Amino acid sequence: MSEKRRDRRGRILHNGEVQMPDGRYRFKYVDESGKERAVYSWRLDHNDPMPKNKRKCQALREKEKQIQADLFDNIISGGGNMTVLDLVEKYVSTKTGVRPTTVAGYRTVISLLRRDSFGKKRIDMVRISDAKCWLIHLQKIEKRSFSSIHSIRGVLRPAFQLAVDDDLIRKNPFNFQLVEVIVNDSVRREALSRAEERKFLEFVRTDFHFNRYYEGIYILFKTGLRISEFCGLTISDIDFQEHTINVDHQLLKQSKIGYYIQETKTNSGTRVLPMTKDVEECFRKILKNRKPPKIEPMVDGKMGFLYFDKDGNICYSLHWENYFKHIVQKYNKIYKIEMPSVTPHVCRHTYCSNMAKSGMNPKALQYLMGHSDISVTLNTYTHMNLEDAREEIVRLKIV
Repeated sequence: MSEKRRDRRGRILHNGEVQMPDGRYRFKYVDESGKERAVYSWRLDHNDPMPKNKRKCQALREKEKQIQADLFDNIISGGGNMTVLDLVEKYVSTKTGVRPTTVAGYRTVISLLRRDSFGKKRIDMVRISDAKCWLIHLQKIEKRSFSSIHSIRGVLRPAFQLAVDDDLIRKNPFNFQLVEVIVNDSVRREALSRAEERKFLEFVRTDFHFNRYYEGIYILFKTGLRISEFCGLTISDIDFQEHTINVDHQLLKQSKIGYYIQETKTNSGTRVLPMTKDVEECFRKILKNRKPPKIEPMVDGKMGFLYFDKDGNICYSLHWENYFKHIVQKYNKIYKIEMPSVTPHVCRHTYCSNMAKSGMNPKALQYLMGHSDISVTLNTYTHMNLEDAREEIVRLKIV
């Protein structure tokens, strides 16, 4: 009868276990593909102390239990030796036919993981606490915004779910509520009051330099169009006979690909908006004063855009954001009472709030805004305060 193998402390070693000359323990096993593998540890049992000057590690028999459980459940051991970066790159490779803005978001996350040590971490070693600590690090140390971290987690969570579905890991470490981990420091876009809107529009209308943008800004305040939708409008989208605006695309621009046309943000974004007389008059003035270059630019088969810069380039969202920024700066430089932040998206918020305060049917407002979910219309874009509540109570004759 053969004598049982023991370690230096006299403990019986199991099949596959051995203590090496340097004192480390090794466990050999055959993985799901039939390949021989090995794991090591300075400790045999979880009660064993760590040798001096050695990095703390999991006990060998703890690793064995995990390996045996993984083999039983057909989980690929060691996460297939895949790192977080490897996993995200694999996930991104499965996402075909996505929008250029989404592709840019993927590139940002991959670039971050290439620089960050978290990207080198093996996926089966990532615990929920690790994922949470990393996101906290991104906010507190790297000073990334909540929206930026939300986008990063929006790539990592489905990537790890892919690993779960492929039996590389047991559970998704990013499957938790983000607001429970980091602080939502997003700045809420506030709608302008009716008085602020009037002051802003009057300032633009009477300013020698900025009055050339008055009609466009007025349309943004009175239609709730997204700035990319407004920039994408062409002459053929304005129907003066039916008094409507056709919204079925948006104009975008990226440094690597230039201008391009993309479908609306959601399916509900494709809509036909009714034009009021004042909005229609603004469009007529825009077309009258329109100064296209000698050769009109065409973007993905569309031409006849409404605004061009001094170099003959089509005006897109960044142009308008800069116009608004300079208008607010000039206004605040002249007047003691400062105008709050005004952007093209604030115009959209303001329009939605004004319509809601006027008592418009929520479903009609949802259509006009191009929202796929009514909760977005009601919760995100309507801005009510104490004075609005008082006016509503008076209107309903509650008091």
